[in-house]
Amino acid sequence: MNPLPKHVRQRWRYLAVGIETWPGAAIDRRDFQRHLWFAAQNLLGDVGSAETDLSVVRFDYTDGTASAVVRTRRGAESDARAVLTCLDAIDGNPIGLRVRGVSGTVRACEEKYLGGPGEAIEHGDVAFEGAKRPADSRDGRVDVRVGEGFVGATQRDIS
Repeated sequence: MNPLPKHVRQRWRYLAVGIETWPGAAIDRRDFQRHLWFAAQNLLGDVGSAETDLSVVRFDYTDGTASAVVRTRRGAESDARAVLTCLDAIDGNPIGLRVRGVSGTVRACEEKYLGGPGEAIEHGDVAFEGAKRPADSRDGRVDVRVGEGFVGATQRDIS
């Protein structure tokens, strides 16, 4: 069976997505894909979700930060961005998403928007609310462990 000619093939766009969550949260590609599909179905409905056709092509997660490449149909980039903004948690773990850019190929998307090294994470103890607590620091942001969860802080909040 011969492949379709280039002018008849489906055209895709690839969104580079940066994901940030609390340290220690476990997020994998399957969970991200499932929540992405549910968000698309809730926002766009069955027909809109099928027309957008979102799928996770690449997913890398390490210690609270992740990057993903999400594929969508050409012309549906704005719908894909809207769906991504609807994601606020994955399996009960709150997340923050940022679309770093859109490209026409996976390779260009990775090289242009996801090519840099990940943020360095420092583990240590800080003084917070009058007590010494364990914390993780990334790029001037500090996640302080308080009880069962984390509190987001800045360098000025801790002393």
